[in-house]
Amino acid sequence: MNPRSTAQIAGHPIHAMLVPFVIAFYVGSFVADLLYAQTMDPLFARGALWLMGGGIMASAFAATMGLIDFMAEPLIRELSAAWWHLGGNLAMSVLSILDWVLRYAVGAEAGSRAYIWLSFATVLLLAFNGWKGGQMVYRHRVGVAD
Repeated sequence: MNPRSTAQIAGHPIHAMLVPFVIAFYVGSFVADLLYAQTMDPLFARGALWLMGGGIMASAFAATMGLIDFMAEPLIRELSAAWWHLGGNLAMSVLSILDWVLRYAVGAEAGSRAYIWLSFATVLLLAFNGWKGGQMVYRHRVGVAD
């Protein structure tokens, strides 16, 4: 029997439905930082700040659904990939919140210049977490119906 997702709609895991929004916001924020560095157009700096905030909010919803699955299904907690996925996402959440707070404190333009490395680190963690999440689905069949 496959590990099941308990937070689901009609058999579809909600966590997996929300993850694309997280990816879009965090990658979009990093791309906006790169565009600001290239053009110095303040629109991109403000966009990076707003996209990072959207990523934090989307992450909160996705993490809640993922944590429900993690806590409710013992078979998920037995997977080392699940623990790495959880730890990586916690690190990414702390990093992105720190990034947003620092940017907000100094202003979008100064923040985009000073903290682009935090945005890049968030994207790297996002890739790692996606890799571990993919292992859970494709190797361990978490949330996959037979």
